[in-house]
Amino acid sequence: MSDSLNAPEAPRSRPAAPAESAVHVPGVSVRHTRGKGEPRFPDGPSADPAGSHFERRIRSFQPRRSRVTAGQADALQRLWPTWGLDIDGQRTIDLGELFGNDNPVVLEIGFGMGEATAQMAAAEPGTNILAVDVHTPGQGNLLNLAEQQKLSNVRVGNGDAIILLREMLTEDSLDGLRVYFPDPWPKKRHHKRRLIQPEFLDLAATRLRPGALVHCATDWEPYAEQMLDVLTVHPDFENTQAGGGFAARPDFRPLTRFEGQGLDKGHVVNDLLFRRVQHGDRTDRTDQSPTGA
Repeated sequence: MSDSLNAPEAPRSRPAAPAESAVHVPGVSVRHTRGKGEPRFPDGPSADPAGSHFERRIRSFQPRRSRVTAGQADALQRLWPTWGLDIDGQRTIDLGELFGNDNPVVLEIGFGMGEATAQMAAAEPGTNILAVDVHTPGQGNLLNLAEQQKLSNVRVGNGDAIILLREMLTEDSLDGLRVYFPDPWPKKRHHKRRLIQPEFLDLAATRLRPGALVHCATDWEPYAEQMLDVLTVHPDFENTQAGGGFAARPDFRPLTRFEGQGLDKGHVVNDLLFRRVQHGDRTDRTDQSPTGA
C-alpha cells in the first residue's frame, strides 16, 4: 500500500454526488468539478478516514482512482450512513450494534467490485461480513448489490484494515478472515508490502476467536508459497489440510470473473485454509518445515 491514502487529494474532476447531477443514467460515469476542500461524497466514505492520527508506515495496498458510475455514486450517498464504516481508528466498534445482531462476523480484506462478497453473503445469511477496501467504485458497487439483493449481513469498511484490527476491534471478536487475491507486489524490493506477513498474523490472531477460519487465495504462485510458509510456522494457526499444503477451492468461495480469466490463461490459483487454534493449545512449530512435514 502506498502512503497516498494519507495525502490530501488535489482538486480535480470528480464524480458528482447524486444531488449534483440532473439525471442519473445507470452505468454512466458521473463527473463534475469540485471546489477546493469539497468532499467527494458529502454523505459517503471519507477520502482520508484515519487522517494523520497514526504513524506513517509501509502500506500493503495501492489505492486505485477510477470513475464512479451514477449508480455507485447514488449508493454511496444513500447507503453509506447506514451500511458504511470509515476506519478512523478513533473508536471501538461494537459489531453486534453495527450489524444489529449477534451472528458470527467474518472480516474480508480487499473485495474488488464486491460480486463474490455479495454471493457469499447471500449464501450465508446467518454470517455477517465486514468487507474492507479503499476502492471507491467497488464500495459503491457492493452497496448496490447488497441493496438489490436485500443483504442485511454486509457492511462496507473504508480504509486501512490494519488500523481496523489494531484500534477498532476487540479481542476474539471475529469468526473468520478472508483475503482473496491481494496485491502480490511481485518485485522483490516490494515484498515487504505484502499483507500476509508474520506481524500481520500476530495482530489478526488476537482478534480471531479460537476455531476461526483464515482463508487466503492468490493466483501468484510465489506469494502463495510465502503465505503457506508464514501461516504454517505461526504458532496460532494450523493447516486444515491433514497433509499440509494448499487446499482445494471450497464451495463457499465463488469463482470470480477475474479468476476465471486467469484460469483461462493458465494461471494456477491456490487456496489456503488455516484455523485459529485454542489459546495455548498449539506447541511451537518453528522447528518444522514450511510445508508442515
